[in-house]
Amino acid sequence: MTGVTLAGGLAIIAVNPEVQAALSASRPIVALESTIIAHGLPYPENLSLARELEGIVRAEGATPATIALIGGRIRVGLDDAQFEILATSRDVAKVSRRDMAAVLASGRLGATTVAGTMIAARLAGIPVFATGGIGGVHRGAETSFDISADLDELAQTQVLVVTAGAKAILDLPKTLEVLETRGVPVVGFGTDTFPAFWCRSSGLRLPLRLDSAEDVARAFDLHRRLGLPSGIVVANPIPEADALDRDMIERAIAAALADADAAGISGKDVTPYLLKRIVDATSGASLRANLALVRNNARLAARIAMALTRL
Repeated sequence: MTGVTLAGGLAIIAVNPEVQAALSASRPIVALESTIIAHGLPYPENLSLARELEGIVRAEGATPATIALIGGRIRVGLDDAQFEILATSRDVAKVSRRDMAAVLASGRLGATTVAGTMIAARLAGIPVFATGGIGGVHRGAETSFDISADLDELAQTQVLVVTAGAKAILDLPKTLEVLETRGVPVVGFGTDTFPAFWCRSSGLRLPLRLDSAEDVARAFDLHRRLGLPSGIVVANPIPEADALDRDMIERAIAAALADADAAGISGKDVTPYLLKRIVDATSGASLRANLALVRNNARLAARIAMALTRL
């Protein structure tokens, strides 16, 4: 591992040799989060997916850089042993901006969320990141004030994020409003409407649309040259063959929300509870759609990274 030294002489970023070689040669790299490994799937399916996503990125000509916190350091790019530890450990912290310093100080094992991965990618000099869906404004946020830190991170961290929209369990109109207020470009990739994670469209119109990886790369290059501090959201719809019916998903979400409220579930426990209930309600179809959209996002992110490097 190659260390990256931060201000004050703290070498807390360890870059995998494969990733370091790509950075040194200015080759395309795609950052990948680790929450899907630690908290998204059971073992060994989580490990298989992690390796599959890295394989998709490599097949497109880019270098994958899965990010996690291990042994008091931010690991940018994992080896087989580290993947195994992350996939099999039960006590893995979920690391967003607020958690990063404390988890590093404790030496705990940590899986990065969208916000956490963006921070690490920026520190390592990786401009492109693929995820499943970003966090956003939760339904009922007008009373709970439950808004994901992902939105503030997108406003201040200059990383391009390829996503299948925001998770459909969220309040999507309010999520888009917050992103607009924060000055975060949301670009529909081949679509005029905001994707809704498992569904190709939320019905919400987007003001920006680009239809090729090359155009997205040019837009992000100009965004950086203009000195704009935010990231860019590239909203990439789930492939049509894998998409779920919007009405069916809304019914499942409404029932899951009612159950969560009755059970007194709140805060950070809401999202995993809802996602599990929706998997059950759809007989696993939502999980299969989730896996399909993550693969699709990794593929597009690699193509954008390739195009960005050519610029």
